[in-house]
Amino acid sequence: MPDISLHPLMQKDQDFPELAVLRETFERGITRDFSWRCAQLLALEAFLIEREQDIAGAVYEDFRKSPAETFLTETGYLRGEIHFVLKHLKSWMKPHQVSIPLIYQPAKGSYTSEPYGVVLIIGAWNYPLNLCLAPLISAIAAGNCAVVKPSEHAPHTAKVIAQGLGHYLDRNAISVFEGGVEETKALLENRFDYLFFTGSQSIGREVMHAAARHLTPLTLELGGKCPCIVDENVDLTVAARRIVWAKFLNAGQTCIAPDYVMVHKNVEGELLLSIQDAIADFYGDDPRVSPDYPRIVNKYHFHRLEKLLSRSSPSRECITEPHDYYIAPTILQGVTLEAEVMQSEIFGPLLPVISYRDLGEALEGIGRGSKPLAIYLFSSDLTVQERVVRQSRSGGVCINDLLFQASVHRLPFGGIGSSGFGAYHGRAGFDTFSFQRSVLKRSLYPDPDLRYPPYGSRKFYFLKRLVTFFH
Repeated sequence: MPDISLHPLMQKDQDFPELAVLRETFERGITRDFSWRCAQLLALEAFLIEREQDIAGAVYEDFRKSPAETFLTETGYLRGEIHFVLKHLKSWMKPHQVSIPLIYQPAKGSYTSEPYGVVLIIGAWNYPLNLCLAPLISAIAAGNCAVVKPSEHAPHTAKVIAQGLGHYLDRNAISVFEGGVEETKALLENRFDYLFFTGSQSIGREVMHAAARHLTPLTLELGGKCPCIVDENVDLTVAARRIVWAKFLNAGQTCIAPDYVMVHKNVEGELLLSIQDAIADFYGDDPRVSPDYPRIVNKYHFHRLEKLLSRSSPSRECITEPHDYYIAPTILQGVTLEAEVMQSEIFGPLLPVISYRDLGEALEGIGRGSKPLAIYLFSSDLTVQERVVRQSRSGGVCINDLLFQASVHRLPFGGIGSSGFGAYHGRAGFDTFSFQRSVLKRSLYPDPDLRYPPYGSRKFYFLKRLVTFFH
């Protein structure tokens, strides 16, 4: 069995030994069987159930995240995704029959969803289990072999993934690669049949450049500055509670978290009070001692956020503790769209609040930036809801709540523009890791001479009539 611990660096254009094993497994057709796919998905579910405490402990070491939050955002979601895929996989794998125009009869046409082969999945550190294994579920369902690269910035979770998957999944088909930046660059020198990357825009460009060298298709999930619009016609207490929950989940380190709030000026003061009340309700007067409030992942990101904070105006004193990577849930007031904190994704527990006079002003301000992964709206006005959906561009929209557009297995999840491209979750994930292969089966007879040269004027006339009429 191949070792799935840290692999050594390899030279350009040389395969890893494990990669050769995966290629052989795929070429033998093992992963194409429905029974193999189901067995691997059930084994992955067994890993999530039997190692739940180990997973929760690892995520706690990386983020100080509570077991409840880990279940909701990591293991619980993944188990639901597995159940959904197992329920529908057989129907997804069936050939799709198509009607054939009369001019090509007698014939039968169909297309099937075929696996790409050996795929590479590069996960992100903020949800280190989910963002590795959710794409893996899709890749297995589609019948691929896979190399999984967990993030080195969540080392405890990466270790659990590497050790755990090797005990539960087919090691001739699924391999885990651990390593840092240089090791990952070396990994990308190898040829894969599909790449799936979740992370920052800057690294996404490098992954896309590496894919271009081998003309490898890929999906990028990159995040961005997701706005949340709060209309004056809404229950502000409910809106505030949901905003606080979504923003400070994982200490704000969520790619689809509301990056900033745009609130109607008539209700700005009331919303700010409701947000502060919700923070106190959820995390107490001192979130440092709350078992439900996580920490920043590492020193680099702590200092990055601390710098943004020093150049902003928090509504209250913000407590930070460098030794613990702690930054309190913080509301920023008096922010403009030109402020430094608005120039890139915050990815932390800082929430700028900007007021607007009318909806057109808010939409114009949002439209000035890059297309986000999600847009959120709180409004009871159907006209406002329709206008926001119609006049904005984003990977997804969620009205009167946040984040859950990424939790519904029947909804594709993905970005647009600088927030990425491609989608997964449920059927969308199966389709992402598959390509559609067309099959046309015709009879040898009849074999009319009309299709063959030479093409005289009379034959050309009949050909034009046939092609034009029967299509």
